[in-house]
Amino acid sequence: MSELQDGSSLPTLRDPVMLAAFEGWNDAGEAASGAVAHLQHVWQASPIAEFDPEAYHDFQVNRPVVSIEDGRRRLTWPTTRVYIASPPGAERDVVLVRGIEPSMRWRAFVAELLGIAEELGVSTLITLAALLADVPHTRPIPVSTTTEDTRLLDRLAIEPSRYEGPTGIVGVLHDAFSRSGLPTASLWAAVPGYTSQLPSPRAAMALVDRACTMMGTPAPTARLSEQVPDYDARVASLISDDEDLVTYVGRLEEMVDEMGDDDLDDDDEDEADDRLDETDPELLAAEVEQFLRERDSDA
Repeated sequence: MSELQDGSSLPTLRDPVMLAAFEGWNDAGEAASGAVAHLQHVWQASPIAEFDPEAYHDFQVNRPVVSIEDGRRRLTWPTTRVYIASPPGAERDVVLVRGIEPSMRWRAFVAELLGIAEELGVSTLITLAALLADVPHTRPIPVSTTTEDTRLLDRLAIEPSRYEGPTGIVGVLHDAFSRSGLPTASLWAAVPGYTSQLPSPRAAMALVDRACTMMGTPAPTARLSEQVPDYDARVASLISDDEDLVTYVGRLEEMVDEMGDDDLDDDDEDEADDRLDETDPELLAAEVEQFLRERDSDA
C-alpha cells in the first residue's frame, strides 16, 4: 500500500487535477516522465505518498539504483510517488504522479491510485504520454488529445481513439478512473522515431504547455526551453553522417509543411489516436478548461 511521507492524513486541496506519467511503454524520449519531473521541480511539489515497490515491481526488470550523496551510498527503489503542488498564479492545486510502469498487479495498482485520487478530491485525471512517430525534430512537436468521456468528445468535436490491441498502464488507469465516474483525458506527444535514444525536451515542453493550458495554469517552460539548443545539436550530429537519414528528415519536413502537422504514421504501435488534433491547440485547451469549470460548478 502507499504510505504518507509523514504519517499524517491526506491534505485538503483546491479543486485538484491529477497529472500522471510513467516511464516505460508510454514514454518515448522520456517526454512524459520528464514533463512531470520538470513540474515537480519548478513547482516545488511536496511528496505525500509512495507505493510499496515490492508489491508492483520485478527488480530484475527495473533494478534499484545506487547513487552517492554527500559521500554516502544511497539506494533508490523503482516505484511510483505522488506529490502535491500549488502552481504560482493558479486557482487549483495539482496532484503529480510520477513512476515506472508496474511489472505486475496492475488492477491493484490502479485501485490504490484511484483511492488516493478520491480521498484527495481529484476531479479529473490527465495523463501524459509519448509515442514514436514519423515527425521531424525541426518542426513543433504535435500533441494529440484522446478521451472516452462523452461530454468532452461532444464538446471538443474529436473522435475517440480507434486503437485496438495491447495497452500500457495509462490505458488501464483511464479505464479504472472512467468506471469510477471521474473524467479523464490523455495527451500524447509525437517524438521523432530517429531520436528514440535521446530524451526530448521539445516533447516534454509541448506536453507541459498543453497540460498547463488545459488546467488553467501558467506553463513554466523556461528551463526546458534552455535544453532545446543542446538537444537540436545532438540530433543534428546524429543525422549528419547519414545521407539517407538526412533525406528522410527532409521528406518528413515537406510532409508536415503540406499537411499542417495533422497526421501521424498509421503504423504507430501505441494507442494514441492515429490523427493529431485538427483543432487549434489554444482553442482546444480553452474548451477543456471551460468544460472542467462548468462541470465543477454543477457538482
